[in-house]
Amino acid sequence: MCSPLRPRPERGELAFEPECYGRSTQGRPLEVWLPGEPPEVLVFAGIHGEEPETTVALSSALRSLGPGRLRAAVVLAANPDGLARGTRGNARGVELNRNFPTSDWTPAMALHRFTRGEPQDVALSPGPAPASEPESEALMELARRLAPRLVVALHSPLACVIDPRRSEPARWLSQRTGLPMRMDAGSPTPGTFDGWAREETEAMAVTLELPVCSKDEALVRYLDSLVDLLATTVAAMRPIDL
Repeated sequence: MCSPLRPRPERGELAFEPECYGRSTQGRPLEVWLPGEPPEVLVFAGIHGEEPETTVALSSALRSLGPGRLRAAVVLAANPDGLARGTRGNARGVELNRNFPTSDWTPAMALHRFTRGEPQDVALSPGPAPASEPESEALMELARRLAPRLVVALHSPLACVIDPRRSEPARWLSQRTGLPMRMDAGSPTPGTFDGWAREETEAMAVTLELPVCSKDEALVRYLDSLVDLLATTVAAMRPIDL
């Protein structure tokens, strides 16, 4: 029987090596950790480089799993150049989560807040064309190759679970995390990966938005939920009827 968790002294490093599924704008490897069997779930973090807590939280969950427990494919840093620079966009200043070829993609500048509570007045390009960036193209090709039943994108700091279809995995994740369900982010979000996944693949697509909190707070509050997300089959992600 597989042990559910690794002993805490062993969680300082990842238990096995990733596969490289592409290269970033600056040539950094785009890495995915794969389970031994074809994954039903793809979970990724760090598509916005100024949301490093998503990468740390997902890495901590991956490092906590015992041998043979991983069920999901895991991308810790979908935008490694942005993470290295601390910028929302990639090394070319493109907002990657507005760069996917959705039916609502627009060439208009993507606006975001410099700090929470301020106006959305910081502008980034969505790219010269849909899927113009190597990070976007590589993530789409990974999703096509793996053909997961469920895709979960980690973001911050909206403190909610977003799924306009209110799928069972989304409601299960809402119950596990204690974060409320929402149908959308509250403002237009054209060209997102989850929008592309819903339009172009058969996968359910869910966004998990962590709240404003420190790395330690995120782990105290959400580590168990993220471990469950990585170790649970889609069929077992059934919300409890309240």
